[in-house]
Amino acid sequence: MSARDRTIEGPADPAPASPTPRQWLALSVLVLAQLAVWLDNTILNVALKTLADPDEGLGATPNELQWSISSYTLVFAVLLFTGGVLADRYGQRRVLLIGLGVFGVCSAWAAWADSPGELILARAVMGVGSALIMPATLSLIAEVFDARHRAKAIAIWSGCSGLAIAAGPLLSGALLEHFWWGSVFLVNVPLVLVSVIGGYLLLPVARSLTRQRFDPVGVLLSTLGVLAVVYGVIEGGHRNEWLAWDVLGLIVLGLLLLVVFVLVELRIPHPSFDIRLFRNRRFTGASVAVMLTFFGLTGSQYYATFYLQGPRGQTPFEAGMTLAPVALGVLLGAPVSAVLVKRWGARLVVAGGMLIAAATFFGYVFFDTDTPLPWFWLLLVVQGLGLGASVAPTTEVIIAALPADRTGVGSAVNNSMRQIGGVLGVAVLGTVLVSVYRDRIGPDLAGLPPRVVEQAENSPEGARYMAEQAGLPQLVQAANDSFLHSMHVTTVIGGAMAVAGALIILFTFAGDLSRSPGADNDSEPAAEAHPHPDVHAHARAAGGGPGTVPKPTPPTDAQPPAAR
Repeated sequence: MSARDRTIEGPADPAPASPTPRQWLALSVLVLAQLAVWLDNTILNVALKTLADPDEGLGATPNELQWSISSYTLVFAVLLFTGGVLADRYGQRRVLLIGLGVFGVCSAWAAWADSPGELILARAVMGVGSALIMPATLSLIAEVFDARHRAKAIAIWSGCSGLAIAAGPLLSGALLEHFWWGSVFLVNVPLVLVSVIGGYLLLPVARSLTRQRFDPVGVLLSTLGVLAVVYGVIEGGHRNEWLAWDVLGLIVLGLLLLVVFVLVELRIPHPSFDIRLFRNRRFTGASVAVMLTFFGLTGSQYYATFYLQGPRGQTPFEAGMTLAPVALGVLLGAPVSAVLVKRWGARLVVAGGMLIAAATFFGYVFFDTDTPLPWFWLLLVVQGLGLGASVAPTTEVIIAALPADRTGVGSAVNNSMRQIGGVLGVAVLGTVLVSVYRDRIGPDLAGLPPRVVEQAENSPEGARYMAEQAGLPQLVQAANDSFLHSMHVTTVIGGAMAVAGALIILFTFAGDLSRSPGADNDSEPAAEAHPHPDVHAHARAAGGGPGTVPKPTPPTDAQPPAAR
């Protein structure tokens, strides 16, 4: 048994039938660390309307609001590859603690930002910290838990993201009732402090069996490619000039850079993003499905916040309370999914969960200003159930397909697909929302003063503000009707993406008879996914170190643990 095993499980050789108290404490630290990251994804949603207010917030435009979200998720997504490599190379715990420090300091910076531009910059640097945190958390779960308990630990880790979905809007609403908008970022600070102390005391310190090399070319190409595409999409929607050279040109340039990125990663021996992992059909299907799921989820949260605080007239706290039920569904769906997978298999459970989520996205089409709130709550609970049931098994499939020394990079792929889905969800669906709203409200602005037209066509918030300033009550109804129409169009696209994810799962998991992604068949996908099978031999020769791929026969309670 290695030193890192003794750090977690003590000196006893036989593996206990259930995780030890120290393992549960280690998991709680990892959950708390990723909770801070996901909390920051959701806590800003309720504050968007306040940030757009010229008096109470920063007077941010819709374009700046999109970037206040996208700057964080974009940097987060493109640097996750680097975070995974650094975690595998220099040690997961060390990288985790550094990431928490960066995240905590920049949270305080964002809280006292003086302008939308400064807030966007602070959020971007926060994304750097998150990119170091997330791959390390999932990789450390593979370090701490053996194959028998890993699926349950990942289900808990995934399910607790539901706490962020609920706590983010609730905390944001409560703080905005009593404090200034920047207070929503200060809640990260105590979470970071507790995670740093707990991580130092409880988490293992070992590095990977093999040191992964840094890939600066791959990191640069992926970063510039995704940035160019997302920037072009957001700017095109904001300006409504899709054929402009600096919009269409950037999108085309970004796609070309991503093609070059794939070609380069296939040719170099130590890529930051190992494209060869996608030779595994289940790995590919799970990764793409996760991306499409978070595309719809993040986009729906974006427009749901404006729906509740706009046409419904709710306060930030009321909106947070209204959005909370989705967390109940996630918290129930993630743990139950492990049981369902054992009975029905990952293919049916994940595809079914995504189809349920898709149905709830389509459900927004039936909401207007008078829809009873219980229907909205029911939709959110069902949505959470579908998401919780689909995300946890796909995450376990991704991790199960990886050899021991690639868990950091592999978990980075998983989280990258989530964040890229979130970035594109806000960019694409936010752009559709703004474009359809602008087209719909245009006729209602005919004959109004140019200053009123400029503000009202930018956003419903601007229209309501000008209606109050200029004494135009009819403008409020026009803004509400135009927003509802744009929301109905936008949510159909989000639902279609979730349906596409379900179809991908049904196709890529076809013929798979295993009942659990972490069970008997996992060793085969891992060998298929990794182009260098000698890594497996290295791991076994080292005595089956923590995180190694389990052998086809799972260990019994009387056997020494194969993975730990």
